[in-house]
Amino acid sequence: MLAFTFPGQGSQRPGMGQAWVNHESWELVTEASDIAGRDIGDLLLNADAETLKDTRNAQLTTFVSSLMVLDAVERLGFEPSLCAGHSLGEYTALTANGALGFDDGVRLVIERSAAMHEAGLKTQGVMSAVLGLEDDQVETACRRADSDVWVANFNAPGQVVIAGTTDGVQLATDHAKEIGAKRVLPLPVSGAFHTPLMTPARDRLREAIAAAKPRDSDVPIVSNVDAKAHSQGAEWATLLSAQLSSPVKWKQCLQAMHQAGVNRFVELGPGGVLTGMAKRTIESARTLSVSTPDELDKLIEWMGATAQATPVLHEGEHLFAVERLVVSPGAGVFVPNKSIAVGQRISVGDVLGQVGEMEVRSLFEGVLQNFISLDGERLTPHQPVAWLRTH
Repeated sequence: MLAFTFPGQGSQRPGMGQAWVNHESWELVTEASDIAGRDIGDLLLNADAETLKDTRNAQLTTFVSSLMVLDAVERLGFEPSLCAGHSLGEYTALTANGALGFDDGVRLVIERSAAMHEAGLKTQGVMSAVLGLEDDQVETACRRADSDVWVANFNAPGQVVIAGTTDGVQLATDHAKEIGAKRVLPLPVSGAFHTPLMTPARDRLREAIAAAKPRDSDVPIVSNVDAKAHSQGAEWATLLSAQLSSPVKWKQCLQAMHQAGVNRFVELGPGGVLTGMAKRTIESARTLSVSTPDELDKLIEWMGATAQATPVLHEGEHLFAVERLVVSPGAGVFVPNKSIAVGQRISVGDVLGQVGEMEVRSLFEGVLQNFISLDGERLTPHQPVAWLRTH
């Protein structure tokens, strides 16, 4: 079984969009910029580390980057059995699987990051990674500090993040070192996320979540709050709200997916932090990080797909897999082309149906295996519509 994981804030880095500018999936950046009313492309290409550290920039750029990578991976025909995202990445996972529409996902991330930024201004907070201690030892260090400091992330064995006020984190750091921590590293974030210091942001976030109306998803998503798989939209309204001031149980999420049968973890988005955590947590797991177009070829090889190349139809796009997904060009109700039957050979440019007033044209040549979307189903941009086999 295959799981897609999506990184959270802190994975952003300057120039992370440069490799994608000429790839077709860059169109998501343009769409997101229109929705946000901001030039996200400029942030992905030109923003420096200090600019990207701002919570409002870090979350939005990481979210859009991860979905851009996902879009490129979906064009190759790969789909997961389970998904999960670390903190912000949970919003990416929900958008990736249709529980949130693309428009709603962008707006919700903007609202979440703004609420967290304001909460951080009200009470200055910091975060640090404690390396080399067991979970309960780090919790003990926080209790011994007797201050405003808590465990924020259970990332992997021997890697736990604490957060709180500057004084509180320093006191907990001192106790952690006394207990035997190998290192305690400050993190480049601008608030004490996933702690009670974020509580002021919850009311604002609750309203935004209610407006977004999370939907049911076909692919279950493992929650940071309880490390259990959920596919009901109604459950995510409370889970996302609770996540804001609760610790991220990432180690437990990885263990839950592994227990469910997942043995391959693919991280989609900037950096490769989650890949390292998966390796530390699940010794037998196969892991891969995909953050650039060049790494799409590695994914194909890694998945054991056929190495024989098919013709490249669009500059910058990697088309080496046997199966292809045709995706929706936009949002709207899908109506299939009833003159096309399963098993029929499709040529490049053939119209497979309509989404609203937009035609769904195939970018590939192959045999139609099936329609993934149903007649009358409301689709989001880039949602899979049909499945082709090229050989």
